[in-house]
Amino acid sequence: MGKGGRFLCILTPYALTIASLVCIIMVGLGCTNANSSSLNDLYFFRANLENVTSSTASSVTSEVTDALNSAGVSVDDGDIQSALQEVQKQFDLMDFYTIGLWGYCDGNVNNNDKYNVTECSKPKSMFWFNPLEVWNLEQSGLQNALPDGVDKALNIYKNVSKWMFVAYIVAFVATVVELVVGIFAICSRWGSCVTTIVAIVAFLFTAAASATSTALFAVIAGVFNEKLKTAGIVGSMGKNMYVATWLAVAFSLAACLFWMISTCCCSGRSPYNHRNKNAARAVTAEKAPYTYEPLGPYGTPYQNTSYPPAPPTTQRTNAYEPFRHV
Repeated sequence: MGKGGRFLCILTPYALTIASLVCIIMVGLGCTNANSSSLNDLYFFRANLENVTSSTASSVTSEVTDALNSAGVSVDDGDIQSALQEVQKQFDLMDFYTIGLWGYCDGNVNNNDKYNVTECSKPKSMFWFNPLEVWNLEQSGLQNALPDGVDKALNIYKNVSKWMFVAYIVAFVATVVELVVGIFAICSRWGSCVTTIVAIVAFLFTAAASATSTALFAVIAGVFNEKLKTAGIVGSMGKNMYVATWLAVAFSLAACLFWMISTCCCSGRSPYNHRNKNAARAVTAEKAPYTYEPLGPYGTPYQNTSYPPAPPTTQRTNAYEPFRHV
């Protein structure tokens, strides 16, 4: 098949690698631009605080009441709803917060139940969403208002999110290297072999990052809905983000398999060149040692021919043709 066949052989895994890289980039761009509606739909987790005042009127505990009083907010018995409204106005709480890989976005919900993002945080490496800081609970003295289960889940999220961030970065870098090394796979199967090794690394880290993010935020969403739903805070996972990250895993796995197949077939050498070389080699013969070469008249060797010419029409005088030992 030659170089053309080799190119077609690696075209499929190369295209799959590009598709995987695009999906990883989409995951990284989520929650980074408040003006892009498409990127605003890419988030791992969303905390909805829209009904925080109405749902907490009948479920507040004395611990929360004491915390509000210590923050300088006057709370009367039976008037906890007004107190929470005052806290929300004082610390500028938004209706929802979405979490991405590099940061978070916040915004409000309009009358049509549409989520409008107003601001996104500055991208930060090793990012994790700290509600005590973002919601100004530490500044207001309400850090003890969160249930114990939520604190434990946040500590786990803080530690695991660092590994998740590193895994996504390694997956991105390995996929880029896979594209670069894949160019050399056109030349030989050795290039495909090296590319396959890089593709395996890219797949493993992409799968690990996707599995970690899915499991981590599934736990966070469960804790929020179990511990904070009565306070009007609801947690949910972003569908589009997980579609993107698992598509990256699928494309990376398919690319890895096709790179592996390309190491076993579609050699870059042209079969026609080998055929011509064999044909030329077949008509070229060397004289073996201790052979005899036919001689012409007067003992001179024949010129420009590999065998004696046709005998002359005249009658030969010698019974046998002389040979010279070579």
